[in-house]
Amino acid sequence: MKPFSDLSEREVLAAAISAEEEDSRIYATFAEDLQERYPDTARVFEAMAEQERGHRHRLLDLYEQRFGPNLPPIRREDVKGFLKRRPVWLTKNLSLDVIRREVETMELQAQRFYIRAAEQAGDVGLRRLLADLAEEEKDHEQYAARITTDILNHDARSAEDATQRRLFVLQYVQPGLAGLMDGSVSTLAPLFAAAFATHNNWQTFLVGLAASIGAGISMGFAEALSDDGSLTGRGSPWLRGFVCGLMTTIGGLGHSVPYLVPDEWANAFWIATAIAGAVVFFELWAIAFIRARYMDTPFLQAVFQIVLGGAIVLAVGILIGAA
Repeated sequence: MKPFSDLSEREVLAAAISAEEEDSRIYATFAEDLQERYPDTARVFEAMAEQERGHRHRLLDLYEQRFGPNLPPIRREDVKGFLKRRPVWLTKNLSLDVIRREVETMELQAQRFYIRAAEQAGDVGLRRLLADLAEEEKDHEQYAARITTDILNHDARSAEDATQRRLFVLQYVQPGLAGLMDGSVSTLAPLFAAAFATHNNWQTFLVGLAASIGAGISMGFAEALSDDGSLTGRGSPWLRGFVCGLMTTIGGLGHSVPYLVPDEWANAFWIATAIAGAVVFFELWAIAFIRARYMDTPFLQAVFQIVLGGAIVLAVGILIGAA
């Protein structure tokens, strides 16, 4: 890789032209990706892509005046310390907030590049153009905010916020809630059966640990393999699987950890069981609240489904263990 300070003015201009072309394509890709989900915001990025193409034409005109029509094949990857962009395929299906943060980073990097390039430019016209572009990149974020205000009226913002909330529910809340429900409820029977069968805290904890991790792995793979997200818009299957598996494990460990109370303590078993029972109570009510909050389920119906179902599974585990 060639140090930035060793670039000739011709190479600096060629690298800047290549960078502007790539940035315009990235903004166009953002616009295309957002067109279906957020059509009004897509128009913002289309406008930004057009502005980057204007930068490229200005740079190209100056280059042709000074060096002719042939551009040297210089890329970002060839220059040490040069601003880099993540591959386009990594920008697909990003959330709106992540894309906006990505744009802010791109504009800051572009501004710093033009400032540094202007500092080492010997030609007055080139230095002036690079300095002007640095100022324009600095104002680009304000430009985006201005056209966002013009394009995204209150109704459009409300619609996009609603869409973003639905995507958040589909991609994170739904798999996380499924995992939390499974981990909290399905592990109750084996955990409390082991507890009342052995009256040994450590052995009970091992059963709960194994059940929680096993259920987490099973639920994670089941969620990841159930839907690739291409049609449903539920996002990356492996991310959903990770969220689901993690929440399943957490749900099971919540009422397993109390059985780490040492067996040497007086009434250690009953202390651990009382704490575990209290944890189960709060877990089930928390799940009911989340279902009512994000899944549009009436609260009383969520309580009936979760709390009553969990209580039945708990009772079954105790009865089996005490038999």
